[in-house]
Formats: sequence, structure tokens, C-alpha cells
Amino acid sequence: MIENQTYCEYCEKDVEFRTNNEQISSNLKGEEYTYNGKKAFCKECENEIYVHDVNDYNLEKLYDEFRKSNNIISLDQINEIPDKYNIGKRPLSLLLGWGEQTFSRYLNGDMPTQQYSEILQKIYDDPAYYLNILESNKENLRSPKAYEKSKDATLKLLKSPLQSDSNAKIDEVVNYLIYKCEDITPLALQKLLYYVQGFYYAFVGRFIFEEDCEAWVHGPVYKDIYFKYKEYRYDPIDQKFSEINFENSLSVSEKTIIDSVIKHLSCYSGKMLESFTHSESPWLQTRGNLPSIASTNKRINKNLISQYFKAVKEKNNMLNPSDIGEYSRKMFFHID
Repeated sequence: MIENQTYCEYCEKDVEFRTNNEQISSNLKGEEYTYNGKKAFCKECENEIYVHDVNDYNLEKLYDEFRKSNNIISLDQINEIPDKYNIGKRPLSLLLGWGEQTFSRYLNGDMPTQQYSEILQKIYDDPAYYLNILESNKENLRSPKAYEKSKDATLKLLKSPLQSDSNAKIDEVVNYLIYKCEDITPLALQKLLYYVQGFYYAFVGRFIFEEDCEAWVHGPVYKDIYFKYKEYRYDPIDQKFSEINFENSLSVSEKTIIDSVIKHLSCYSGKMLESFTHSESPWLQTRGNLPSIASTNKRINKNLISQYFKAVKEKNNMLNPSDIGEYSRKMFFHID
């Protein structure tokens, strides 16, 4: 059978088929999820038909959507962990005190529980967290060599200049926002920081800094930045900088996108920007059914942010950062 042929139950023979990209809704664990899937159609009778590979593709997309909606670590990130820390699948399971095949099952697509997912996400995000587990549970490993190899890989990650650069980047962005914006309050700073992260991904294809935000009552919040400036409460942040601070710390492309966010979004109050984020899917999906005044430290998965802002860019036909203005106007009239 050639690659694009399958059996058609209507024609009762092997036929060629075509596939269409379509929005599909499916039920998983009692909830309905909508995702971008595929449907196969017989080229002879035009009826929709079953194709094994198409079905597998749709199942993968369904599970991806489930993971995003429920803050479950992505399969891609799970696959990266063994290479990142130079440890085998079975030793990693033993290190974590799990069954020997548990991590292998997750690599093969099994869905981790929320508890196990949070552990894996912390391991993926934070080498220091993993190193602490490695040192505390090294007796679980049956090979001293496995421990040494993984420790060496983790220490290299912690000493990497790239790691320390990415950790400092959020502070550089914050400082630039405070320098460029007049009378910026902590609330407005949080929201502009979030929009810089989202639109930078939309235009560049990667995040400008590594830190995660949380879905607080008043919108996305970067916790460390909140505690750094919380003393200002509702007052503008009084912190002085000079342009020379940013000559080497931020690239031209970074400044271009941040400047566009400032131009088109800093004109709104912190409360208005909060309202914008309350109507956007990353915050909404992370909060789920929580009451509007309920506190939570739920992390907004970066996948939700990247997908949302990529979709915003495509939907609004944004060709360059200056087009952010179109989105801000739409949001203002939608909220207003």
C-alpha cells in the first residue's frame, strides 16, 4: 500500500485520501477540549474515513491541549530532562523514589499526575532544585557513576554564563520599563512586563527572560518583582536610571519590542491593563473555576503565553512590533 492510501469502508477498497486541517472538539476525562486537528477524506467518494496516522496525530493534539489546560508539563520538556541532566530514564525514576518504569511511561506519552508534573516542571526549570534532589536521594541510585555524571552536568548548567544572563534579563527589562515610563505603578509594571514577554515571543520565537508569572487575582504577576516593589503600593515607582545602563544590557531588537509595548500599552492605567489580562486565555485557563477574589500561586504555563501571543500576532496580521497598537485598541474597546 502506498503512503497516502487506506481502506475506505464506503468504497470497500484501498483508496487515496486527502487531509484537511480542522478545529476538532473531543472529550477527555469528562471535559471537552478543542484543538487544531486533521480529518481524512476519501478522494473517490469524499466521505470522511479513518486513517491510523491521522487518528494518532489528533490524539497527540488532544493530549497537548489537555496538558496546557491543566498545567501539565509538556511531552517535549519531559523528553529534554534526561539529556539536560545526563541521567538515564530508570535512574531518574529511582532518584525521585518512583517506580522504575514511571519516567519511561511519561516519555511514551502517559499523563503524569498534577503532583508528579509539578516536580518534573521544577526539575526542568531549575537545575538548583534538581541538584538538591540529586544530593538528598543519591543513595537511591545503584551506580555511583550515574550520580557523578549527573552532578557534573548539573553543575555545568548552574555555572553557565547563559543561565546567569537569562536570570538577570528580567531585571534589565524592569529597569528599562521604569526608566522609559513616567509614573509607572507596581501594578502597571507587572502587566507591561507580561506583555513584553508575550509579544517578544510572538515576534522573535523565544522568551526574553526565563521567569514564570503566576495567575494572581489582579492578573499575571512575577512574584520576585512584586516583592521588590510592593512598598510603593499604588504610587509610582521612584527609581532613577540613566540611558547608559541599557546600552549593553538590551539588544536593539529587545528595545524595539519593549518600546512598542510602552508606546501602545503604557498609556493605560494599571487597572485597565489588569482588565485586559483578565479577558485573555493564559490567565483565564490557569485560574480555571477559582472565584474571582481567590488567591493562588498557580504558575501560568509558558506554553499558554506563547500560543496566545502567536495567535494574536497571526489574527491581527502583525508584521512588526508597531502593530501592537492595533491589539491594544481592540482590547480597549472590547473592555470598555
